[in-house]
Amino acid sequence: MSKWDFIELSELCDLEKGKTGLMKAVSGKYTLVATGKERRTCDSYQLDTKAVCIPLVSSTGHGHASLKYVHYQEGKFALGTILVAVIPKDENVLNAQFLHLYLSRLKDSILVPLMTGAANVTLTVTKLKTVKVPLLPIEEQLRIVSLFNRMDNEQAELTDAISNQQDLLKKLRQSILQDAIEGKLTDSWREQNPSAESASILLKKIKTEKEQLVKAKKIKKQKILSPINGAERPFDVPDSWEWCRLGDIFNSLIGGNSYLSSSFKEDGINQVLRLGNIRPYKLRLDAKPVFITNSLADETLNAELKTNDLLITMTGTRGKRDYCYTVLLEESDFNNKRLFLNQRVGCFRFNQNIIPKFYDYALKSDTLLDNIYKTATGSANQANIGSTALSLWSIPLPQVEEQKAIVTKIENLFKICDQLETQINSSKTNSEILIQAVLKEAFEG
Repeated sequence: MSKWDFIELSELCDLEKGKTGLMKAVSGKYTLVATGKERRTCDSYQLDTKAVCIPLVSSTGHGHASLKYVHYQEGKFALGTILVAVIPKDENVLNAQFLHLYLSRLKDSILVPLMTGAANVTLTVTKLKTVKVPLLPIEEQLRIVSLFNRMDNEQAELTDAISNQQDLLKKLRQSILQDAIEGKLTDSWREQNPSAESASILLKKIKTEKEQLVKAKKIKKQKILSPINGAERPFDVPDSWEWCRLGDIFNSLIGGNSYLSSSFKEDGINQVLRLGNIRPYKLRLDAKPVFITNSLADETLNAELKTNDLLITMTGTRGKRDYCYTVLLEESDFNNKRLFLNQRVGCFRFNQNIIPKFYDYALKSDTLLDNIYKTATGSANQANIGSTALSLWSIPLPQVEEQKAIVTKIENLFKICDQLETQINSSKTNSEILIQAVLKEAFEG
């Protein structure tokens, strides 16, 4: 139990609603406090004081109560109409920065539960007045504010350090992938296996097998692909490797079905994989899953997936590199389910002489991705990759046994990366736990 008295805001503060329409505000020399993180400007001001500014509408809307930001502001400033300023009546009794610290850090347990509404979730001034805050001696309030200012600075430095470490880790993974597709990870393997079958012989085997599958009517005959020119080879590969088109080594590129949204169910055993389900290194079956009936599944067997199918997203936001994600389907992904492709998700089904896991890694390389990004079409916000561009994608081809060796090398190195990532995330979690513990101690006394 806290040793401090808790007093309602209405006794300690004045509450004043904002008067500036955010859409009509004219830019000027005064700060305009809005609901978002960043401040705006206004040509006039409403208040000249120290205040805690609280949004009166949900940050996310759509029937969900949430507050992303509770602001502190002082001096001359304008306030948006959908916010309220909470102004201590006497700074010698309640410090505005201390009040902000308390309400912003604990907003999810103190303010958000007071929000009501079906579609438009709001917080009323009347309810806000009833919020109780701890009334500590002013010296203690100032000590706590000073403590948390120091902690915030230290956490900001830690956050920057963690962000830098995460960036370095991403670069390390990319460096591993780049060394893999250039053959540098397996220099010693090639020295120990000088008689290994070359990739040129492998290409001939793949071509022969594809011709047999076409004759057996198991796959469709593919168009003859143009030779690779020098500009399509972004780096050198070992002499025993070959540059080829992606279409040269897969048996088929399967496109997803255009299922009508009205056909989807919320549960079942026939799950349809959409763009949001495909993420690098991981298939997210729990990301807004949708299903189709058994009868519809049986009607669209051409879109049914198998183990070792390599999925690729073909649509995304331009500039953010969130298209051309690849993920390899493993036996555990099915788990008594049947999986089907939705539109704008493609599937490579490889020749048996190819190790699909190698190309799952290879197609995550930024160097190879740069080439496919150049082919993207669509609007400024949405990029699309076509099936023809995927077939023409120039890629390096090692011999089969070396593909296996490369996969093993990558997985061993990525395990080390995973351990480093766990340590980085642990540092962030421990920092947040520490701050919550200090908060509890400070406010409960």
